[in-house]
Amino acid sequence: MAIDFEQAIKKYPHLRLYLEALKSKGMRAPRFYDKIPREMSDEQNVNIIYPTLEDKVFVHILKDPKQNRYFAIEPKLTDPEKKKYHEILDIILENAPREKVPERDKELEATLIKLFNMSVRKSALAITDFGVRKVYVTDEEYEKFIYYVRRDVIGQSMLQPILSDPYIEDIHEVGARNIRVIHKVFEAVETDLTFENDQVLRDFLRNLSERIGRPVSIAKPIADSVLPDGSRINIIYAEDVSLRGSSFTIRKFSTIPTSIIQLIKFGSVNPQIVAYLWLCLENGMNIFVAGETASGKTTILNALLVFVHPDAKILTAEDTPEVRPSQQLWQQLLTRESGPEEGRVDMFIILKAALRSRPNYIIVGEIRGKEGLVAFQAMQTGHSVMATFHASSIRRMIQRLAGDPINVPLTFMDNLNVAMFLQAVYVKGKYLRRCTAVEEVEGYNEDAGGVVTRQMFSWDASTDAHKFGGLNNSYILEDKIAPKAGYLDPRKIYDELDTRTRIIEIMVEKNILDYFAVMDTIVAFYRGGINALPFRV
Repeated sequence: MAIDFEQAIKKYPHLRLYLEALKSKGMRAPRFYDKIPREMSDEQNVNIIYPTLEDKVFVHILKDPKQNRYFAIEPKLTDPEKKKYHEILDIILENAPREKVPERDKELEATLIKLFNMSVRKSALAITDFGVRKVYVTDEEYEKFIYYVRRDVIGQSMLQPILSDPYIEDIHEVGARNIRVIHKVFEAVETDLTFENDQVLRDFLRNLSERIGRPVSIAKPIADSVLPDGSRINIIYAEDVSLRGSSFTIRKFSTIPTSIIQLIKFGSVNPQIVAYLWLCLENGMNIFVAGETASGKTTILNALLVFVHPDAKILTAEDTPEVRPSQQLWQQLLTRESGPEEGRVDMFIILKAALRSRPNYIIVGEIRGKEGLVAFQAMQTGHSVMATFHASSIRRMIQRLAGDPINVPLTFMDNLNVAMFLQAVYVKGKYLRRCTAVEEVEGYNEDAGGVVTRQMFSWDASTDAHKFGGLNNSYILEDKIAPKAGYLDPRKIYDELDTRTRIIEIMVEKNILDYFAVMDTIVAFYRGGINALPFRV
């Protein structure tokens, strides 16, 4: 929804005061953007304000050759207001035991607002109301306090402004220093948010870990979990483990996946790579999306799932819920690491159970251990599998799969059809995510002395372009997909690859960027063929 900046300044006193403070310091007024164009990352000097998903919170980005700063603009409490606010919280705690225990987040919020309204009064004359203690607040204080109650009790306290920012990917804190974030447009940015001291940070992390069911302590200092909004968090609590102070890292979760057309626009892949993977996914090929940490594996996996047939039964197996297929028939399974030993459910157990559900595609969030062998056994029994994996090249991927603790026999490798490799790279001073290679796996060949693979696509760093080296040389297209699709001449499959490439190119040209718009286009193709597309090919 578009924001009227002038109306927002009138509506929110804290925004007006912030702008006035900038003016008093002799700073230029920031430009307002409802949405930030990605091209702005190339600008040397940036001074902008944009809204977050929380209607009271805005962000000010200040960038020049000397700094890259992030300021969260939210209501601020004066010292007298802080005193009132804490008194209101005390009254809420007094009255809370009389209320029914909420079972869902919406019920919790409704109960909290009810308790808040029971704790305040807007008339300066009344002192009590039927014996219930109340705090007098002005209209402006009422709006401030209700924001802070939501932020501190339901949300994640001082982190909530950042969590409500749709442009943030990662949040980092090591010791009581200024929190740093990875911004989708401006990359690494230092925020103005900081914990008062190390003890405040430790208290915050201890309370947060208890709320999400992964309590940390000196005895158990490390925890991995998921925040209510789906973001992944890693906490390192003890200072004898994290020598620069307790730390945490949050990887933001996007409720709407990035579309594959957006990723083409970003340069991560090109239309021909996408068309090739479309044919693979349509025909049930087994695919690994591999790469190093923060290379964009899950992002691309989610984007590619629109190419799996809309009527397919999808089963996802994950430690944390990040994979979001668009298919209606979706069974979502999560590991359970807490509780009694006999009640824990690891990825190995989940994948064994998945084989009994007869899904068309099993999606594994990440293969790390012995569950990898189960995934290969699933491929052998005719189940299509897609997974993410940590490896930077086909050679290293095979080495990891064949070694401890995964131990996949080399003779099983032909069950995996395609491996896509991603990397986070710096090109001309810019941080980019690129598909560096797409490899086909033919299988183990004793005469060749190992597993035979073919590189279909490669990335040229000097030109920042992808090259197709698989024309008339694709084992998967000619020997796997063409016979399945009924081609008498296997080489005709390349004509179909060209058609799919052109469809993707037109979607790029027409700026069909929204994930659901991309999904609708692909579903239309599956339902009615090329004539059902919303454009002429």
